[in-house]
Amino acid sequence: MTEDIRQVVIVGSGPAGLTAAVYAARAGLKPLVIEGATTAGGALMTTTEVENFPGFPDGIQGPDLMLAMRAQAVKFGAEIVTDDVVALDLTGDIKTITDSSGNVYRSHTVILAMGSKYRRLGIADEETYSAKGVSWCATCDGFFYRGKHVAVVGGGDAAVEEATFLTRFASKVTLIHRRDALRASEVMIQRLMANPAVEVIWNTQIVGMTGDGKLDGLVLRNNDGTESHLAVDGLFEAIGSVPQSELVTGQVNLDDAGFVTVTEPGTVTSMDGVFACGDLVDHIYRQAIVAAGSGCRAAIDVERWLAQR
Repeated sequence: MTEDIRQVVIVGSGPAGLTAAVYAARAGLKPLVIEGATTAGGALMTTTEVENFPGFPDGIQGPDLMLAMRAQAVKFGAEIVTDDVVALDLTGDIKTITDSSGNVYRSHTVILAMGSKYRRLGIADEETYSAKGVSWCATCDGFFYRGKHVAVVGGGDAAVEEATFLTRFASKVTLIHRRDALRASEVMIQRLMANPAVEVIWNTQIVGMTGDGKLDGLVLRNNDGTESHLAVDGLFEAIGSVPQSELVTGQVNLDDAGFVTVTEPGTVTSMDGVFACGDLVDHIYRQAIVAAGSGCRAAIDVERWLAQR
């Protein structure tokens, strides 16, 4: 256990966590950021071009944006540990944070910015074909499907972006959506529908997978109950995400979906000295700029909380 008691420890390093780190560092709080061993930078590390983050009229690659945020936080004095948090004790005046290496950090305050993770279909054989035809990251795995037929499941911005991106490699991309209209932004829908390599299957869900050691097809069920088989070489799931709130379950209040609840418009949780921001609390907007803004609020809330004590 470290001897020093820190002013603030930030768990997570996406747009929310790193923005909180920038603001906390500039306030002289010397924040410690535990960024994660394999998830450092959050979801934007697996995103291609980000076109709607203010200040970049020509867009910016997701990893480039996150590395710039990280460098900015370090510049102002944030300390970063590249490890995973495995335990949190948020009770009492001094909070303890334990990483996978066994290091235990103590802090007056904690900012929770763990973000969210990919939602899964929850059907049979999904795990069997994981990394054997089923993927959750087109940026990571799209290259392996050059000249092949792949499917994407989902109907929001993420699914449309994944499908559009995959046309750079795949000969054909089939988007499967359970409704009769996409939820994505209009400009993204127009771009997708204008691409001759894309086909959309409406009012349909995936209920099964086939293949001998590797995915070779999907069992589809239309909303009218009829079933069919679609031969594909790969499936990319883009059906949203779930908050990574497992470490704080039973310590801070969560809503029915598992998101940490805060006192809007602030970031105060139900536990004194604990604050939360980013996709861990937001199931509506889910945008990098919104997460960054909530990270700013969390740092300011921490600064004021410490000043009052």
